[in-house]
Amino acid sequence: MKRKKLVAILALSGLIALAPAHAGEREDLETLRETTRALIEALVEKGILTREAAEGMVKQAEDKGREKAAAAVKADEGVVRVQYVPESVKREIREQIRQEVVAQAKSERWGDVNAMPEWVSRLKWEGDLRVRHQSDLFAAGNAPPAVFQAGGVDLGNTTEDRNRWRVRARLGLNAKLTDEVSAGVRITTGNTSDPVSTNDTLGKTGNKYSLVLDRAFIKVEPWDWLSASGGRIPNPFFSTDLVWDDDLNFEGLAATFKPWPHESMTAKPFFTVGAFPLQEVESSDTNHASDKWLYAAQAGLDWRSGAFTRWRFGLAYYDYRNVAGVRNPTPTLDGKYDATAPQFRQKGNTLYPIDTDANNDGVQTDYVWGLASDYRLLNFTASADLAHFDPVHVILSGDVVKNIGYNKSEMASHVGSGYDERTLGWNAKLTLGHPGISLPGDWQVFLGYRYLERDAVLDAFTDSDFRLGGTDAKGYYLGGSYGVDRNTWLSAKWLSADEIDGLPFGVDVLQVDLNAKF
Repeated sequence: MKRKKLVAILALSGLIALAPAHAGEREDLETLRETTRALIEALVEKGILTREAAEGMVKQAEDKGREKAAAAVKADEGVVRVQYVPESVKREIREQIRQEVVAQAKSERWGDVNAMPEWVSRLKWEGDLRVRHQSDLFAAGNAPPAVFQAGGVDLGNTTEDRNRWRVRARLGLNAKLTDEVSAGVRITTGNTSDPVSTNDTLGKTGNKYSLVLDRAFIKVEPWDWLSASGGRIPNPFFSTDLVWDDDLNFEGLAATFKPWPHESMTAKPFFTVGAFPLQEVESSDTNHASDKWLYAAQAGLDWRSGAFTRWRFGLAYYDYRNVAGVRNPTPTLDGKYDATAPQFRQKGNTLYPIDTDANNDGVQTDYVWGLASDYRLLNFTASADLAHFDPVHVILSGDVVKNIGYNKSEMASHVGSGYDERTLGWNAKLTLGHPGISLPGDWQVFLGYRYLERDAVLDAFTDSDFRLGGTDAKGYYLGGSYGVDRNTWLSAKWLSADEIDGLPFGVDVLQVDLNAKF
């Protein structure tokens, strides 16, 4: 009986040792194989088994093992072995796959017979239309136009009230090329000689209006904390119309850095830098003027104070290069520095004649006027949005600007001694109501005051409505808006401004607008 049990044990050990092994079992089976062989050898040495009987038992076990291995291999053909996957992992995998499929179905609009091609979803149109009635009401004591013209400023009209209808139309297209790259273009009414207005005045005997390319840019956002734009771009700086008119776009390159963009942050700093060519000048033996540039940098902070208060601060430095006029040598017959005169200006900045022979005919009667001062501006801007009574907001905004590039000795060399420095400007505004007008019944009212000395900023780019544009202006403005339909609203604005210390020129401007946005 014991001998039969021993034989059975040895036979089973041989089968196990010879059975096909998977990668995780191979090491253990090799150990078992060697242990079995050693046990058989020990039984032979003890005389329990003869050599012939032991070899016969091993051969019999090996033959049966091969038969079972061959049968197992045949049964396993086409079968993929996988490890056990817990049910929780299976559920997680199924949920991930479901989310990916649903997202793809939404983006590609599966099952929608009216689905458009994928590239259409990457295009976004935007536009607006405004019809305006404007009244320009001049003060009785204004200086006549001829007096302004003698100082290099052509106003055309300073005494006769004017009423006109105006229209503005803008249409833009933004295209998302990839997750990091986008491009935009915008066309608008207006002209190529006025960078701070896109209005067209009605009353052209039925003639049609011209369209101009207002924006054309490429924007790159490789990371959440960096965006860079190049071309003709929207204003990249946090500012008010004290320094930059709302219709002004910038030509050049700008980049904005936001080091900590996380939504959970209560304080988010930002930094913006830019380089903008203002006028390209082709220098030659007869033209000694240089290219005009604007270099700019701004550091700011978005701060959330509590659940209902949002603050924003910005400190900017705007450095204009080669914008001051350079006087031509005497006799003034060559006009080598005529191109230092500004291509565009409104009114207010101090001017001086850089050439008294603009026609180069030897007759000293015509003048070319250049800016008497350099302009390097330091501008601090702040706003607070108080939403304690949401949807009604209380918004406070304002800024201060100082021209630190003003040089008294250089100014004296251009216009004479005793000329007072006027290089400061400030603006304050209170807005009450909805932060934006988009639905019927949305409303907003505002009240503000502005004080802008003649050489505080470059008069070419400041607000074109207050005192009909330019610097050397002080006064108040007020107005409001009311939503009459979805993305349609009426607005009215009253601006009352006078000169600070220049020639007498005061004007009240009334603007009543019907606006539509799409």
